[in-house]
Amino acid sequence: MDQLRCLRVFVQVIAEGSFAGAARTLDLAPAVVTRAISDLEDHLGARLLNRTTRKLVLTEVGEDYLERTKRVLAELDDADALANAVNSAPSGNLRILCPPAFATHQLVGHLPSFRQRFPQIQLEMSASGPVGAADDNFDVSIVSIGQQPLLGEFVVRQLALSTLVICAAPSYLAQRGQPQQPQDLLPHDGLLPDVAAVRRELTLFRQDVGADHTAGPVRLVLQRPPVISTPQLEVLYAAALAGMGIAGLPTFMVADALREGRLNRVLPQWHAGALQLYAAMPTRKHVPLRTRVFVDFLVEVFGGGQKDPWLASN
Repeated sequence: MDQLRCLRVFVQVIAEGSFAGAARTLDLAPAVVTRAISDLEDHLGARLLNRTTRKLVLTEVGEDYLERTKRVLAELDDADALANAVNSAPSGNLRILCPPAFATHQLVGHLPSFRQRFPQIQLEMSASGPVGAADDNFDVSIVSIGQQPLLGEFVVRQLALSTLVICAAPSYLAQRGQPQQPQDLLPHDGLLPDVAAVRRELTLFRQDVGADHTAGPVRLVLQRPPVISTPQLEVLYAAALAGMGIAGLPTFMVADALREGRLNRVLPQWHAGALQLYAAMPTRKHVPLRTRVFVDFLVEVFGGGQKDPWLASN
């Protein structure tokens, strides 16, 4: 039995949630994956997985074995990366987890430059939904959160801050009028994230132009349901462009539309908070070189720290 191979198959089966998914990812025949798990269980004399028709469930032994196995494989990968880094350029597969809005409006546009610098690094990206915490199944998680602390044991680099600006299409404002103060928003058609819609409230912060601080929060109790509520920022963005109402969207998403006049700022002295953007990596003694150069690239591109590079450009 090739125990190292079986360990990698075991970890991948759990990550994918199925034998078939692991087989596709590892480019192995399904029978080979099934045999590897069986050989590993025979070697240990213990069942690692309970198999049902719908899902795989780790046994108590399997849960403990998985955590130890992941640490062992991480140490081996780090050792390989450290040895290879001495005499070789960054290379290999880099797994990235990223919120879809940030991937679409920012990250993908900068990747050609990264690929030009590091052509031997292959990028595998997942952008299926919001990312509020780091995921140790990925080499780099790009996390987007509010003011709450980032939880977990991870190596973290801040990339930027993105202000949530209030905006609407010129066609909507021409028809419904331009709000002059926060209370003027109440009769307008709202495009809101589902959290704000459920709470039926919105908090705005006054921002002094050219200052680095905000003051004077105003809490608005919504008097009517939003036209659209959704956790998907892309949907709110598309609805705002279509003239369906007023939305609070991150500057990293709307900067181009504001500059081109497809959207206009509403109450430009106010904003709806900010998102903190981080690059988070699993805690390891030796971070692979491909991971380090990618995170350094992100910090270089987006500036790092508590600054909004997109707000400054408008």
